[in-house]
Amino acid sequence: MYLNMKPIILVIICSLIILLIASCKDEKNEDITQEVNKNGAVETAVEIKHLDSLNDVLITTHKIWVKNILTKEISYKDTIASLGKTSIDAENKEGDTKKVTINKEYEIFITVK
Repeated sequence: MYLNMKPIILVIICSLIILLIASCKDEKNEDITQEVNKNGAVETAVEIKHLDSLNDVLITTHKIWVKNILTKEISYKDTIASLGKTSIDAENKEGDTKKVTINKEYEIFITVK
């Protein structure tokens, strides 16, 4: 069956398979770093803490590094609406499951320009 196909179709199918396999490789993202270049950088930390049942606190902290010296630290706190609560199944070390209620968490997306 496959031998009766035109050669160009076989080439296209093989090319697509090779492209698919090549695109599935785990490549190391060079943009991710384990430490800050303190010679000249802006280090930003974003954190959300639960304040009460209706509100959360968004804390944004910027550290300005120049020549390995922390020259300035800026912190902002904003009150934002809580997302409420949700029920999930939690499991302990022994494998026992129990339904628990937890606060919903915000997802944090950062755009750098």
